[in-house]
Amino acid sequence: MRILGIDPGYAIVGYGVVDASLKKEMTLCTYGCIRTGKEDPAHIRLQSIYHAMMELITRSEPYCMAIEQLFFSRNTTTALQVSEARGVILLAAAECSLGVFEYRPNQIKQAVTGSGNADKKQVQKMITRLLGMSAVPRPDDAADALATAVCHLHYTQRDLLQ
Repeated sequence: MRILGIDPGYAIVGYGVVDASLKKEMTLCTYGCIRTGKEDPAHIRLQSIYHAMMELITRSEPYCMAIEQLFFSRNTTTALQVSEARGVILLAAAECSLGVFEYRPNQIKQAVTGSGNADKKQVQKMITRLLGMSAVPRPDDAADALATAVCHLHYTQRDLLQ
């Protein structure tokens, strides 16, 4: 099963693609970021996210998408921008008939490290180990996206065993 993990953002969208077998073995396929131009108007930035997502989905052929739910406590402007970006990401998934699974940040941390209160470095270290990587994936957005994909695989495999 191939999972596309997404860490939604307005300036940077992290993505990670992970394969898993029924033996619970995970294989890293690809990861990276979609970046938008700071000088571009909002509608152009959203359009570039949408087109890049469509190309990524077409190229990687995932079974489904796992995406981090938004959590903002302070900056409402940032929250609105990320929500808009998340909307075009979800539109791309719908256009490609992908199932979408959403996870809260603490669910992702719990699935990857065993603690819902883990810090970013702990998550990155475990992702590096679980996927057999020689170095922590950069930037952080890509590592977060890989963690989201691994989280979905954790919950999917757990449900299959019950």
